[in-house]
Amino acid sequence: MKGATNLFKSMRKPTNVGNFRQFSVNQVNSDNKRSEPGKKTHFGFTDVDEAEKEQKVHHVFANVAKKYDLMNDAMSMGVHRLWKDYYVGGLQVPYNAKCLDMAGGTGDIAFRILRHSPTAKVTVSDINQPMLDVGKKRAEKERDIQPSRAEWVCANAEQMPFESNTYDLFTMSFGIRNCTHPEKVVREAFRVLKPGGQLAILEFSEVNSALKPIYDAYSFNVIPVLGEILASDRASYQYLVESIRKFPNQDEFARIIREEGFSNVRYENLTFGVCSIHKGMKPRK
Repeated sequence: MKGATNLFKSMRKPTNVGNFRQFSVNQVNSDNKRSEPGKKTHFGFTDVDEAEKEQKVHHVFANVAKKYDLMNDAMSMGVHRLWKDYYVGGLQVPYNAKCLDMAGGTGDIAFRILRHSPTAKVTVSDINQPMLDVGKKRAEKERDIQPSRAEWVCANAEQMPFESNTYDLFTMSFGIRNCTHPEKVVREAFRVLKPGGQLAILEFSEVNSALKPIYDAYSFNVIPVLGEILASDRASYQYLVESIRKFPNQDEFARIIREEGFSNVRYENLTFGVCSIHKGMKPRK
């Protein structure tokens, strides 16, 4: 398996529609007031106001939603499927677990969890409604899962509309680097997890130095072009490439997770650090 690892390695009342709940982006922004006026952050390699970043990221994923899965296949040559399989396969999902998959959009991780654990229920949450729409349609077509075991919630990861001590498992795949304050997302994950609950985050990371020149050349010269050809959107994929370079490296992100209260914090590199799986546990009382 080691060889394989190296290779891949205050909210207002929501509207309920069946197993779908929605909090609009404007409502979340108004209620939470997270961003300080004039405070700067990064949007890829560009400095922007914090509030502006959230809107820009929302626009990116609204644009790419319908072609998101196709582009993932093209950009990673299908390897993202192996990463996700390995990631979910390594989760310890308790019997009748309640799982929260944040930034879960099109359902890639949620569907894997439902197959991996036939008694689990998953709340799929994303700030971007078009991404959730794609996921919900996919769920209706997946014959080997029960759509009733998935709930779809449009909400922001930095201020989640979920009660404290609710979930056994928190997952987030290739989403936290797009958040303005990753530490707030980790803090919220700690809050909503039950004591003893698990955090597992899959994210792009700092690649091995020997691979870096090839990886950078592919990322900056090929991926934006693929975005233009397959999704008619070069700018969004240019941002996605840049956002990876602005995210904390493995040790820095592990430190953030530890500082937010998690114990047994560790990470595992996949494909020489192209992405990493970060894990931690909310201590039992």
